[in-house]
Amino acid sequence: MKLISSLITAGLMVSVSAPVFASKEIASKNSCMGCHAMDKKVVGPSYKDIAAKYKGQPDAVDKLVKKVKVGGGGVWGAVPMPGNNRISDADAKTVVQWILDSNK
Repeated sequence: MKLISSLITAGLMVSVSAPVFASKEIASKNSCMGCHAMDKKVVGPSYKDIAAKYKGQPDAVDKLVKKVKVGGGGVWGAVPMPGNNRISDADAKTVVQWILDSNK
């Protein structure tokens, strides 16, 4: 019984944390981590700063997915963010949701 309980607990931990690792992996695979970090400015703003700026905005996911895919500029300073047309819409949405959830 103890073994079954431990396995269930371990399975729940993996299922809860898997999207976090998957999202960081997607961000790394698509070169996002070259300009962004979770808690510090690199070339672009930190993910935590992005999450704080867009907190409570109902259109944040769609707006940021578009920025990931097309690029943007002027919001965080003079350095524009190049678009990434190689990332799928689904992966872009997963990464954006992960970023927005980083301040929860």
